[in-house]
Amino acid sequence: MAEYMEDENNVAAMVKLYIYDLTNGIASLMPDMLLGRHLDGIWHTAVVVHRREYFFGPLGIQSAIPGSTRLKEPLKIEEIGFTFLPYSVFLDYINGLGSTKFAPGTYNLFKHNCNNFSDEVSHFLVGTGIPKYILDLPEEILQTSLGQTLIPLIEDLTKSAAVVFTNGRRFVNTIINREDSPELQALNSQIEQARLTSIALEEKRNVINEKLAKKERKKKKKDKKKKDKNSRESGSESNSTGSTNWLEMAEQDSTLVEPPSHANGDGAEVLPSERILQMEAEEKREVEEIKRQRDPPIVFRDIKDAKAEFESLRILLQSKLNDSEMLSIDELHQYVLENEGSWALGDNFLNFVGRVFYDKSLDSAARVCLLNILAIAALKDDVILLLHQDRKDHTIMNFAYDIDRHPVEEQLPLAQFIANLFDNLSSSEWLMYISEWQHKNQGISNIRVTTKVAVHSLLSDCEDLQMRGSAIIHNLACKEVFDDVAVELTMALLQYFKSSLAEEQLYSCMKSLARFTQISGQEVPQLIQMIGPEPAKFRGCSQRIDELIDEINKKLRV
Repeated sequence: MAEYMEDENNVAAMVKLYIYDLTNGIASLMPDMLLGRHLDGIWHTAVVVHRREYFFGPLGIQSAIPGSTRLKEPLKIEEIGFTFLPYSVFLDYINGLGSTKFAPGTYNLFKHNCNNFSDEVSHFLVGTGIPKYILDLPEEILQTSLGQTLIPLIEDLTKSAAVVFTNGRRFVNTIINREDSPELQALNSQIEQARLTSIALEEKRNVINEKLAKKERKKKKKDKKKKDKNSRESGSESNSTGSTNWLEMAEQDSTLVEPPSHANGDGAEVLPSERILQMEAEEKREVEEIKRQRDPPIVFRDIKDAKAEFESLRILLQSKLNDSEMLSIDELHQYVLENEGSWALGDNFLNFVGRVFYDKSLDSAARVCLLNILAIAALKDDVILLLHQDRKDHTIMNFAYDIDRHPVEEQLPLAQFIANLFDNLSSSEWLMYISEWQHKNQGISNIRVTTKVAVHSLLSDCEDLQMRGSAIIHNLACKEVFDDVAVELTMALLQYFKSSLAEEQLYSCMKSLARFTQISGQEVPQLIQMIGPEPAKFRGCSQRIDELIDEINKKLRV
């Protein structure tokens, strides 16, 4: 089964349980009479998600490339299910566990072990625990008389078992010289749980708001088409004024409010999480149908030699960054060139990106190199995990919003990065998020950033930047955008049409204009008639452009 499953707004990651036998088969050879039962193995488990293996041992919570610990390949792999929680939420959760319940020094082979950790993480991610026969094994052994006599020996084995868990990356630093009271530990645990719940709810709330906004937009477009049709059939001007009666208003408002109670076919109440999954499944089917009918996005794969970009970046930043920041370059190299997955990017990676972007004492050439590399990373299918990590500080999107303040050399790879994010459904939907944040005392969102980069690039004096801008507008036109976005992009296209254009660029932009006339109602056709130039001006350039002009003129005559 695939590691990831895409839906409209995020990525669902497969969660797997890796099951190891600590005895390497020796336990199964022991006589049944010794313990009064047959043993298939002494189980060690780990949770694998986001292409990383997470496990708990004497050193605390650690992670590694799946199957790369000293236990080597697992005896068995079980697929637990998919999690819709973003990687950033999971990372906060795992670090919270590593400093509280599963901190270094809390490990006990029988009472508090790797399997207890796997069970808790599994419940958090997918709502299902690990198999019962694994969890029950320690207690079953202790209930036998021989098991009781073996406790001292097993405890000694526990101390030496640390070697099994040393081939991994520690997630949290050991807390030294600190002894919290049970009351303080309980309070910290409650605070941490409340914080994680708040993060998860905020993520879900953003997704739901964006879904509801999209439904409202579709409803408005449907109502507008219905009004236009009624107006043409009746010849009446009453519907063209845009007024609605109280029933129509109630129907429109109903798209914004969920019913107070929900039940399935059996009359049983459906949980909110189940309603969200049902809604996501329904919309995923709609997206798949749209994808089959939609043109592929325009992206830029012919990027400079990635190895050369990394070498230049290291040289430009050598002795200017600390060791931790330089380590981020190695992590990015693993992600982009070694295909290690986005898990290779450490907790401080976005801090490194922010340092390179905003530290003006650093050479601009370093920013160009980093942006070129990020444009390559944008084509990877799990780049959405990196983007979700940026939803807190908006390091990347704030820099992109200020595109007009950067030199052209930086604008080119920045626009290319935005264009390439349309290569995957999840990252392209991320570019259209409407949730706002404050940047320089101004409320902006992902869609506002994407729109500004597109318009600025298209209307620049640099032909290469214009090409990237037209690609972003084309990619936006292939998706469902709000009317105000379609109007803003149309105004940029009409301004661009006043210059001399090659057939390829003209075709791409004319196709975007035709799309905007279809999705925006009367606003875009009215703009074309008021501002110009008339599409007919370009008739004769090529047959495919003539066909688009005919399509646009049909909307202009309505």
